[in-house]
Amino acid sequence: MSRVFEEIESQAGEIAKYRRHSNGRGLVASTAVVDPTTFLDPTAYVEPGAHVAGRCWVGAGSWIDRDATLAPGVFVGANVHIGAGTTVGVGAEIGSHCRIGANVKIGAGARVSRDSTIPTGAVVAGSRTGAANSLTRAA
Repeated sequence: MSRVFEEIESQAGEIAKYRRHSNGRGLVASTAVVDPTTFLDPTAYVEPGAHVAGRCWVGAGSWIDRDATLAPGVFVGANVHIGAGTTVGVGAEIGSHCRIGANVKIGAGARVSRDSTIPTGAVVAGSRTGAANSLTRAA
């Protein structure tokens, strides 16, 4: 019989319980909410208090931090960190190996190029039409 929850210890020594998501088998904290239509790679995880809406795709090794929110249809590439309290708008695309700081606002339809770093508190404009705006790679 398999375990329902995995226990993981944080750097602060706190134990958090995670469950495997039904679509992709990624780890989801017991107080996080991930829509069943979202794919969560088995090596991705979602921290406590985070919300991931439907039809999102979260790639290998990606980490959705505490209290972050992903709107419907968001694509998150591999090895991405979405910082605590960050909000990502409908249909936004975040390329692989990006680092998104805490409390960042990424607009609907925005595109963040691979290997980008977005600092804490930044705002990335989206697109009304859904056509992607692009943020170029950080120097």
